[in-house]
Amino acid sequence: MKFNKEESKLFKQVMSRGEIPAHIAIIMDGNGRWAKRKGLPRIAGHRRGVESVRKVVKLCGELGVKYLTLYTFSTENWKRPKDEVSMLMRLIVKTLQTETNELHKNNVKITSIGDVSQLPFVVQKELEDAKNITKNNTKLTLTLALSYSGRWEILQAVKTIAQKVSAGEILPDEIDELLFSNFLQTANMPDPDLLIRSGGEFRISNYLLWQAAYSEIYVTKTLWPNFSYRNLLLAIENYQKRERRFGLISEQIRKFKESKDVNEELFEKTR
Repeated sequence: MKFNKEESKLFKQVMSRGEIPAHIAIIMDGNGRWAKRKGLPRIAGHRRGVESVRKVVKLCGELGVKYLTLYTFSTENWKRPKDEVSMLMRLIVKTLQTETNELHKNNVKITSIGDVSQLPFVVQKELEDAKNITKNNTKLTLTLALSYSGRWEILQAVKTIAQKVSAGEILPDEIDELLFSNFLQTANMPDPDLLIRSGGEFRISNYLLWQAAYSEIYVTKTLWPNFSYRNLLLAIENYQKRERRFGLISEQIRKFKESKDVNEELFEKTR
């Protein structure tokens, strides 16, 4: 990994503070705008965006981030022009084919969330192959949100819980936040500590609606194809300067941190 002088300095600063987010989620926005500004077709922006994904994955591995979740293709994206959707599907296939072995060498596990049954068969196959190849890796879990919608995910959890209540497997009084979280597609990972959005828009676009309740949000005007090591390091540096209170006040947080047992209970799902 090659850093310039500023990136090298930022990397050392971030690592010296020690508070690295366990889970980073990213809304990769701005591919189309990047292409338009350069007079290129939109797919050119998406292709260039793959390079940014490669950089982010590498840097997260170096930093010790355990989970990286990328908003790759939303349920709403199906409404885009058919030609663009078809090209995006082909790009996903090509990227999985060319990147999986390298990710495997770097001990990265590939997973996905979303209604993948809606994806073309060839995409489903490449995704399943990538998952199988990397399933035992432990350094970083890379989750691709594909055909994903936060509202869809919550509705699926509600339907499943309702079925189990109807079957007598769950009592209504047993339903709490922890139980509900266990029926989400992210049940096996902590909620995001840091949610990054490129492209400058201030919205979360139906992304991880339940999980991002207490995520720190960082927005950069940088379009995704221009997102660099520097941008990710700046986001983490900004995160490290914040006090995460989870609805409490500063004095309570300090007291909780003095008690390991209580601290672990408080941050069980949010950290």
